[in-house]
Amino acid sequence: MKPEAVIFDLDGVVTDTAHLHFLAWRQVAGEIGIEIDERINEQLKGISRMDSLARILRSGGAEQRFDSQAKIKLAERKNALYVASLQHLDPAAILPGIAALLEELHHQHIRVGLASVSLNAPRILQALRLKGQFDFCADASQIRHSKPDPEIFLAACAGLGVEPARCIGIEDAQAGIEAINASGMLSVGVGSGLEHADLLLPTTAELNWSLLQTFWLTKHSAHAV
Repeated sequence: MKPEAVIFDLDGVVTDTAHLHFLAWRQVAGEIGIEIDERINEQLKGISRMDSLARILRSGGAEQRFDSQAKIKLAERKNALYVASLQHLDPAAILPGIAALLEELHHQHIRVGLASVSLNAPRILQALRLKGQFDFCADASQIRHSKPDPEIFLAACAGLGVEPARCIGIEDAQAGIEAINASGMLSVGVGSGLEHADLLLPTTAELNWSLLQTFWLTKHSAHAV
């Protein structure tokens, strides 16, 4: 008995462009007189661009200074800075253990999905030369509700043609763990400070097929008792 699919978040799981996001947001925030730090940056992980902007404006007491069009322009400015920083991204930026895990999942005939709210996900996978390793990538532009809502994980399951109960989801953000749990999948959390993950690992280096298979069997054996 094994899972039918494994669904990955992108940033912090497959690669780590969180610092690039932070630098872009910090520049945009600075241009409108708001200073942000790593504490604010932690709150932006796993949520959409517009939700990130809303939190930054709230942190600076500037929610009422910008109308909808101005907010869209700020988000576009941030994205342009971020995309420009991706030009140096290459397979060396794949996090430890991930390339080998993707290969083994395909060898085991387990479908692989991506559930990232990043609109740049296809561009990032292309730069990492991993696009062919994913059987389905949920389209973030079609998602109405950001994590912790399970919508994007459910969209990935639907695209793969697999029931959520037959899937494992992997995330590095609390909002993502909550989304996986709400979808009915088993959750794997990567990193520190996460709560309520079915399995918690310190880094992606510990991720491998043998571990996931044991985790799956243990959970399903426990449910069967």
